[in-house]
Amino acid sequence: MSAPLQQILARIETAARAAGRDEPVSLLAVSKTQPASAVLALHRLGQRAFGENYVQEAQAKQRSLAEAGLADGALEWHLIGPLQSNKAREAALHFDWLQSLDREKLVAPLSRHRAGRSTPLNVLIQVNIDGEASKSGCAPDAVPALARQVVAAEHLYLRGLMAIPEPAADPARRRTAFRRMRALFDGLRAEHDGIDTLSMGMSDDFELAIAEGATMVRVGTALFGRRGA
Repeated sequence: MSAPLQQILARIETAARAAGRDEPVSLLAVSKTQPASAVLALHRLGQRAFGENYVQEAQAKQRSLAEAGLADGALEWHLIGPLQSNKAREAALHFDWLQSLDREKLVAPLSRHRAGRSTPLNVLIQVNIDGEASKSGCAPDAVPALARQVVAAEHLYLRGLMAIPEPAADPARRRTAFRRMRALFDGLRAEHDGIDTLSMGMSDDFELAIAEGATMVRVGTALFGRRGA
């Protein structure tokens, strides 16, 4: 196993143990801007779940990996970037998870286009937990209504929530955002069956996120290095 992957997995395990967590914390390798060869290399080391920001970039990698002989379904693809309405069909057909659902008008087209697949599209609602004007995500108070829309959609499966808190040098500020997300997550879990995923925490703060309840962390830089490095 490569040193970065081994180190990240060990840190996740240590953080989960320190937090007294019983459920496993999964790693999403954020492969945006990385070549298909980097995805394949990590897959060969045992990593299965990969996160992409853009539909077209992900499709190009999927084609390259298929040409390299990787079997269909060998990888689990997560769309973590903002989804434009005109990309709903491609997202529904080419991803296993959508982590960035943030508005009700996407629900119906996503479900409709997913109808031909054998499994529903796993969905996380992205929450703009800090109310940043430049960031995607719905407001915290919009989560319950959007969640009900997803649950009612035949070909979607609501799994939980995702957030990208505002970067802050002060860990206490990030901790506050993570705790607010955990409260939203607990409320959602009390209302709906099948809620099991709280995706938050990245390369520079995933251990803090785990301490506050993350069940999935999204790591790119710590696995692949800085962009262009």
